[in-house]
Amino acid sequence: MPSREDFGSWMSGGDVPTGETPGGRDSLGLPHSGPGSRARLGRRVVALAVDYAIATAIAVLIFRPRAEGYFEMISELPAWSQLLVFGAMNLILVGSIGSTIGHRFLGMQVRPLGDPGRDYVGFGRAAVRTVLLCLVIPAVVWDSDGRGLHDKAAGTVVVRR
Repeated sequence: MPSREDFGSWMSGGDVPTGETPGGRDSLGLPHSGPGSRARLGRRVVALAVDYAIATAIAVLIFRPRAEGYFEMISELPAWSQLLVFGAMNLILVGSIGSTIGHRFLGMQVRPLGDPGRDYVGFGRAAVRTVLLCLVIPAVVWDSDGRGLHDKAAGTVVVRR
């Protein structure tokens, strides 16, 4: 009969890749901490909430619902209005300055991956990223590096400034 020690080598797990490479860089070639390192999930979620709140306020100003209270006004907005404003904000701001208002507020920036000296994302990459972000599902599915599929498809990464 096999003993516990016979199974110990494979049950202990072995070497699991950590996404780290020698020299203080992660698997994407970014530093582990400080400016230029990948932004963590908490910051990205708060930035998303800030951007969506701003998009909602702009949609209320544009479509001017006639309800009395704030939440009643939001419920009277066309269903697509907030998402349209959110998408337009993302496309224009990420394509031109590399970050949305929420990103700036929380000290983050969207950068193209693979070109460390270039901070400019461009409207092509910003358009791909924005469309997939507005579809929601690609943004909530992550790879082993912690990047959403919308960032992978656009070839971008959200980093700390």
